[in-house]
Amino acid sequence: LLEAMEMLLSAVDRGSLSAAAREMKIPVSTLTRKVADLEEMLGTRLLIRTTRKLTLTDAGLSYVAAARRILDLVRDQEHEATGEFATAKGELVVTAPVQGGRLYVLPVINQFLAQYPDINVRLLLSDRNIDLIDSHADLAVRVGELADSNMIATRIGSLRSIVCASPALIAQHAAPREPADLLKYPCVVFNSPYLSPWRFRLPGTNKVSLLEVKPRLEVTSPDAAVSAAVDGAGVTFVFEHDADEALRNGQLDILLPKFEVEPVPVHLVHVSRNLMAVKLRHFIDFAAPRLRESMARFGKQKRA
Repeated sequence: LLEAMEMLLSAVDRGSLSAAAREMKIPVSTLTRKVADLEEMLGTRLLIRTTRKLTLTDAGLSYVAAARRILDLVRDQEHEATGEFATAKGELVVTAPVQGGRLYVLPVINQFLAQYPDINVRLLLSDRNIDLIDSHADLAVRVGELADSNMIATRIGSLRSIVCASPALIAQHAAPREPADLLKYPCVVFNSPYLSPWRFRLPGTNKVSLLEVKPRLEVTSPDAAVSAAVDGAGVTFVFEHDADEALRNGQLDILLPKFEVEPVPVHLVHVSRNLMAVKLRHFIDFAAPRLRESMARFGKQKRA
């Protein structure tokens, strides 16, 4: 029954039976049969299957919510049975954005491992928000406003989103006076859900305008965008911490600071549960102040 519940939730979360089967590395026929057996056992239909998507029936909505609670309880009991609610041990799964995870989260994890020899950590780096329940992750570093009220959040800082370019490139063009002037520049676009499209605030207001730039170069990582901007390939739009070293070394300059949108918050988030494993409590207590300290100079500092 628990296996069928897992398969049902995976199908619902991914939107299709085939996607769930790929994720679970099982034949689609196996997953389909398990869900059908579950519906037969319950005597009601849970899913409406179409060629495009899965839709839950009213009974399915109630059952899926109950199944999530049951599976969470089972996992909690498994952790309790292995002593993870009494002592600091076991595996801790943490997710974070690629660049921030490498620069700030990984050093903290290394320090944590040295202090807690009975805890192992698995770090998942991705610039998309990984679902904590679905991936069985304990904790995530989330950039941006939080939408999920089922999460417990600990704020650790904020990040400025900045436009920057090399001094040589700026010298070749008239210095931009407003965001629309950037359309005259070659642009390096980091394809990110946090930074696409480019966002600017109208001075003296809370209104945000979006600028759709035509990329001369499009990349999938912020360090590549920064490197290209340093080499003069174009103007780029990244978080301040991504370009920190190049800014401090004078390889890049910030443009249009008065048009910057409000810095976005950064949180540690975890699922709200009745019990919290000791390993997670220790990690939050250990990591939060260290991450706040390392991020303290971002989100506030203004470079001319």
